[in-house]
Amino acid sequence: MIRSWQFDWSLFIPIFLISFLGSVTILSVNQAVFVSQLIYLILGLIIFLIVSRVDIRIFESFNRLFYYFSLFFLAIPLFFGVFSRGAVRWIQIGPKTLQPSELVKPLLIIFLAKFWAERKINLQNLLKCFFLSSLPIFLIFRQPDLGSSLVVVSIVLGIILATEIKFSQITILLVVILVLLPSSWLFLKDYQKLRIVHFFNPNADPLGAGYNVIQAMITVGSGGFWGKGLGRGTQSHLAFLPERHTDFLFASFAEEFGFLGCFGLLLSYYFLWKRILLIASNSEDRFGYFFCLGVFIFLFFQAVVNVGMNLGLMPITGITLPLFSYGGSSLVSTMICLGLVSSQEAMIKKDDGLAIGIRN
Repeated sequence: MIRSWQFDWSLFIPIFLISFLGSVTILSVNQAVFVSQLIYLILGLIIFLIVSRVDIRIFESFNRLFYYFSLFFLAIPLFFGVFSRGAVRWIQIGPKTLQPSELVKPLLIIFLAKFWAERKINLQNLLKCFFLSSLPIFLIFRQPDLGSSLVVVSIVLGIILATEIKFSQITILLVVILVLLPSSWLFLKDYQKLRIVHFFNPNADPLGAGYNVIQAMITVGSGGFWGKGLGRGTQSHLAFLPERHTDFLFASFAEEFGFLGCFGLLLSYYFLWKRILLIASNSEDRFGYFFCLGVFIFLFFQAVVNVGMNLGLMPITGITLPLFSYGGSSLVSTMICLGLVSSQEAMIKKDDGLAIGIRN
């Protein structure tokens, strides 16, 4: 059902600013992919506007279908995936590739939000949630895509902590996680283990596993307070910085726009997160509350991890900076999530207007 137009500028402005700054930086450091990113950005904005006008309750009613579709979509790369950079995360559709692990994020958030909207927190529901969540997480991890699997794990745990869970239950959950965490080392690929090991001492292998971290920190630091200026970043333009338009685009941005530019970018993220949390807190229906919270966790976790690894504060996991880094699948997926958040806010306004009309 298409609703009457209600546009949220407080949500749209930070979305546009982050996307604009990311596109400008991509144009500066890698012009070959700029046109592709611009096309995806325009497509993403169109999808955002369309989804924001559709009643979010329509998507809520298809939550189970979305879950099964997510499993099917995630299984496709295992059979028909495109091998690239040591992983099979993409599927070929015409001249373009799609990354299912990115596109299923809004579908999984819808499923998890509906799951807990209908249930109370107890051991049975916790075990059921963990079992159902483990299937898509396993398929993502199998590709292998450690970064996206960690994002889904953070969404699952974040939404659970937002339920009526008791402190004693949180304590038990943390103990279980801490007990199981060491065993996860056995399932990591060799290159993933090296990334974690050299995170603590990147200088142990400065030309190998520690190279990316060292170059990212050098690039960020070289920007200083004001930055070197657009198109003048030596680390990124001379290709010392790897993945300068994807995982380490933040470092490229820091080199050209400096501390001041990074502060403005992070401030834009702050206003975006704040707006999403405000919409969540104003949601009287549990589904809308959990969905908006899931989107917040998704964006917050990815941003913190990406900026952290660019600063050498976190291990490299291949997590991109939402709305900012190059990647069509990630951009479209994020725009779908934010469009649904906008739809939820419009529903709140509609319900408030109806309530006012009834009182009058």
